[in-house]
Amino acid sequence: MARTTSPYPHAQARLRRGWAILAVTSLGFLLSLFYRVSTAVISPQLAAELSLTSAQLGSLAAAFFYVFAASQIPLGWIMDRAGIRPTMTVLGLVGVAGAVLFGAAHTYQQAWLGRALLGLGMSCNLMGIFALLAAWFPADRFAFLAGLVTALGTLGNLAAATPLALLSQTLGWRGSFWAVAALNLLQVAAMFLVVRDRPPDTPRPAASGKGDWRQALSLFASYHYWAISLSTFVRYGFFVALQGLWAGPFLVYGLGLDPVQAGNGILCLGLGIMLGMPFMGRLSDRWLGTRRGVIWPSLALMGLLVLGMAFWPQGIPLWLVYAWLFILGFAAGPGQIMYAHIKELVPGTLTARAMTWVNLFTMLGGAVFSQLLGWVIGGEPASLHGPAGFRPVWFLGAGCLFLVTILYYLTREPQRPGQK
Repeated sequence: MARTTSPYPHAQARLRRGWAILAVTSLGFLLSLFYRVSTAVISPQLAAELSLTSAQLGSLAAAFFYVFAASQIPLGWIMDRAGIRPTMTVLGLVGVAGAVLFGAAHTYQQAWLGRALLGLGMSCNLMGIFALLAAWFPADRFAFLAGLVTALGTLGNLAAATPLALLSQTLGWRGSFWAVAALNLLQVAAMFLVVRDRPPDTPRPAASGKGDWRQALSLFASYHYWAISLSTFVRYGFFVALQGLWAGPFLVYGLGLDPVQAGNGILCLGLGIMLGMPFMGRLSDRWLGTRRGVIWPSLALMGLLVLGMAFWPQGIPLWLVYAWLFILGFAAGPGQIMYAHIKELVPGTLTARAMTWVNLFTMLGGAVFSQLLGWVIGGEPASLHGPAGFRPVWFLGAGCLFLVTILYYLTREPQRPGQK
């Protein structure tokens, strides 16, 4: 009997390299999520030092998401032709430059440019990882590893809460960003040294052609595509605008908390979504076996929680604030299930494009809501004393969440393997 040999003669070396790539790129994704929401805790200092209005604070937070979202359109084409490692390295350096510029900013325009460069620099940190996972690990481990990367990345959200508040008290918000930029530079250097686009025995894949764009455009005629896209636009958009910017002013100016207490509240939001993602995924995959039936109740619960915040009294107990925010973050957890839902509703030839265009709406939601809530609040954030001044935020958020709850309820449950 002929003895079979491994297609890769150094399987252990390949495995070690794959895990090293996963580790160093996961740190980059963690930093990306840190940068996304890092303006929340320091927003009072930003507003005071740069003389920013609420609308300018919203635009500042939105700059990251607008540039990030726009970058998704050419990103796949660039990685195909330039390679994953060069693309991630160059964009990583752009991100470092953005962090340095943001920390050095003395005007709104300089800070906005720094945030925009951060959005561009971080734009490949997840899609690049997914491409590397597909090249270095077996296909039957991709979903688990992708989930592991996402879970690790949420630590960046947590780091942008209480730890950033404490670091800002020691180094100032400028010094904090320069410290993170230094860590980011080390991560980019390590990534350049460790990452390879594919194992040495794997040929470079042929560049994809133009594809059937007429088939791709058929997505825009699908109710399910629009319902899912608008739902992720509202769910992630409102949540990240709250976590990344407006929770800070609300907790400080609306409820009178100090910066560390506000950071703890934002930390509770992050912990909620961090635990909610795997729980909701398990609920959808194994316990209930439904996509739609997990997502629309979660959207409805988010809407109820947000509406309830409009009626918080000035002296609401601190423990209740933290518990409420934790549950709100937990309810926001099933966002990744929306990608599974659209993937299972479209033909296999449209899977990648459907998920990419849903992701575009996800990031646009973060941009639009960060800016929209600034317009709704208006004026100087410090001029809002008491929770009543923030009621328009909660009414708008709850209304949008209830609307997409109805839209999502009307979507179709996909036929999954093993179902009749």
